Amino acid sequence: MAGTLYICPTPIGNLTDMTFRIIDTLKKVDLIAAEDTRHSIKLLNHFEIKKPMTSYHKYNITQKSDYLINKLKEGLDIALISDAGMPGISDPGEELIRLAIEENINVIVLPGPSAFLLALVKSGLPTNRFCFEGFLPSKANERKKRLIEIKEEQRTTVFYEAPHRIIEFLEDMKEIFGDRSISLSRELTKVYEETLRGKISEILLDIKDRELKGEIVVVVEGYKSEAKEIDIKAELEKLRAEGVSNKKAVEMVAKEFNLPKNKVYKVSLDK
Repeated sequence: MAGTLYICPTPIGNLTDMTFRIIDTLKKVDLIAAEDTRHSIKLLNHFEIKKPMTSYHKYNITQKSDYLINKLKEGLDIALISDAGMPGISDPGEELIRLAIEENINVIVLPGPSAFLLALVKSGLPTNRFCFEGFLPSKANERKKRLIEIKEEQRTTVFYEAPHRIIEFLEDMKEIFGDRSISLSRELTKVYEETLRGKISEILLDIKDRELKGEIVVVVEGYKSEAKEIDIKAELEKLRAEGVSNKKAVEMVAKEFNLPKNKVYKVSLDK
């Protein structure tokens, strides 16, 4: 009988964020796959966890994925941890999880910290609809290309960025997105946790002479189209003429033009 793959989030800064369930799981599994064993051994020692470890990172992902899947098939229970946060988010764990699912191996994800969720909630920007972009390409031309592709994304968007690239990243964003409201968080849950909020130009001015440390999460307000008068009734009639039900037409118009559904529904009742 195959073993179970446990996805175990680890603290992104504050060790007291480690849950009892994750500690118990790490103590009972047969093997722990860690992104950096030298980093993770400090965490395991802190919680007196004595289990065999093996490295699993982007440089050995192909051969080590096969190794871990074979061990799971042999019946071993394996815990996957990253250097910090939720394995599988901007992390090679995504590949191992996919392979385990393809092999019908049981995957259990334990709850725990993830930097992008903390930064999103702390940003003060809308959280009802959002998307996660993670790290954009490090090369300027590739990064700009991706920013152009998503510049009209209406949802709040979350990015990860390294400290040494944050200035050029924000400059590219301001050039392509315009001077939008953003939130920049770093050192989340740590002693020197910091969140800056404001227009991109304001944040750039604030950090231009500073040496930022720690992984950075940037949360950006969604695209707002230029104000224009929308003939809701005409849009509804066009869809109804195509055989779309009134209910569905209301949903489609509200979604396409980012309008409150009740407002579109009221117009639909006006014959």
